[in-house]
This record gives sequence, structure tokens and C-alpha cells, in this order.
Amino acid sequence: MKSIETPLAAVTAVPFDGEPSAADLDAIERELPLILAEVDLLDAQIMVLDRPVTELDARRIRRARHRVLTARRDAANRATTALAGGAA
Repeated sequence: MKSIETPLAAVTAVPFDGEPSAADLDAIERELPLILAEVDLLDAQIMVLDRPVTELDARRIRRARHRVLTARRDAANRATTALAGGAA
């Protein structure tokens, strides 16, 4: 009968030190504007959970949504530029 176990050496060939790699940190840095915009939107939405929405609250949420859309557009444009090899 053949064993279906994965060889341990193949699974643990590269030790994991628990720290993000340089590529991971670069990806986080590229996504940070979008992350911060989404946090601002979430904060604005949380503020109105237990009270009626005022005009100021609606404006704050609308602006936060606009920042999220802008950050998503910018991230998509950066990804497209990176895929195209940086040619504009």
C-alpha cells in the first residue's frame, strides 16, 4: 500500500520566521490609501448606527464613499500600469 503522506522536508523547506516579506510590505504600502479610506467610511457608518442620520452625517458618509471609490480607481490604475510594464 502506498503512503499518501506529504514528505515533511518538502513542506518545511523554508522556515517561517513570522515576519512579512519585503514583497508583502510593498503590497500593504500600495494598498494603504484604500485601507485608510475604507476605515474612514466604516467609522462614518458606525457613527450613525444608533441615531438618526443628519445632513452632516450624510455628507460625511458620501465623502467617505467618494474617497473609497477614488482610492479603488487609483489602485486599479497602478495595477494596470504595473502589468503594462510601466509604459504610459
